[in-house]
Amino acid sequence: MRKFIAAIMCFGLIFAASSQKKQTIRFATWDSEETLDIQQRIVDRFNEKNPDLQVVLEAYGDDFDTKLATGFGAGDAPDVMYMWNYAHYKDGLEPLDSWVSKEPASFKGDFYKGLLDYNSIAGKLLGLPIGYTTHVVYYNKDLFDKAGVPYPKGDWTWDELLATAKKVANPSQKIYGFAFQQEPDPYDFEHYLWNVGVSYLGPEGSFKNGFKDPKVVALLTKMQNAIKEGYAISVEGSGSREMRTGKLAMFINGSWSIPSLKEANVNFGLAKMPSAEKGKKSISVISVSGIAMYNKSKNKDAAWRFMKFWVSPEANIMRLDHELPVLHSVVEKEKLTTDPMKALFYEMLEQSEGYVSTSYKVKDWATLSDTISQSLQQIFNPSILASPAKVLEGLK
Repeated sequence: MRKFIAAIMCFGLIFAASSQKKQTIRFATWDSEETLDIQQRIVDRFNEKNPDLQVVLEAYGDDFDTKLATGFGAGDAPDVMYMWNYAHYKDGLEPLDSWVSKEPASFKGDFYKGLLDYNSIAGKLLGLPIGYTTHVVYYNKDLFDKAGVPYPKGDWTWDELLATAKKVANPSQKIYGFAFQQEPDPYDFEHYLWNVGVSYLGPEGSFKNGFKDPKVVALLTKMQNAIKEGYAISVEGSGSREMRTGKLAMFINGSWSIPSLKEANVNFGLAKMPSAEKGKKSISVISVSGIAMYNKSKNKDAAWRFMKFWVSPEANIMRLDHELPVLHSVVEKEKLTTDPMKALFYEMLEQSEGYVSTSYKVKDWATLSDTISQSLQQIFNPSILASPAKVLEGLK
């Protein structure tokens, strides 16, 4: 009889547990197509390992910012979300420092420090890194070989890059040595200023001591002269399209260009960003994606469990073919620092530590960005090519 009662009680406990409603976590992403399939597999894996939780993937795609802003405005944002624009959304995000402090020291220590800096505002950690890219120089080996010019090696300067571009170019055949963007992204463009020792706002927080610095004017003039002399070209995109057609020897971009160049069977290599002076390390802006928590979420403990899984070595490896891992342990295990295509992005990451975009430091980056963008367009648009000195002098 006692065994029968015990069995009934055990069945009752199992039934009660199975009938409990799972705690649901909403997770918003901007990914689509193939990468979205990978994300769904990671979500499914988490749900399988955590039967008490149910993560629902919300794919916003190109409408990510619109839908996210609507959710924040209505007080109904997803519990967890992909994040890059911390300056804009910071007031709605949960500071993660106290959550991280509860984890073993190895949890935070496994991330590259430079990536944690790009997920922080005013010293507060607002997101965990999930993917990144630094910028490098792409070069077309076939065009270098045809011109009899050695491939770039090691550290080099802007003067050396432009001199190399001039040697490889053949304007009569519409082959150009280097590509500048007609409409440079102000976020990315700041690393050119860092490489001459300043930032947009300079140490005193003004254009006068940053963007209008004589060293910046000199660099922009040098860049523009390469276009005027015909051995460099100003393009609408990054330069990847022109390299795929065999008409461009070099351009600068993040790791995003690798798949399309491989698909087009371009024989290309990678080189470090140029610096302003010989012997100085070059610096790259870091384009980083993170994962953040809504500060009004009613499921914060569950959200944190999911976030930890999303940045875990297991999840990093599941995304390996589509983004650069952010954990030292995964990079070491997968031998990425010796990978012929990926190693350089990690070199640039480590030597760019300590530099963070102005967008993380000012209140109204959107307005500042528009001002910078309009200035750069006047300088690099081939139908304008306005004097850099005059353009920057007119800024307030």
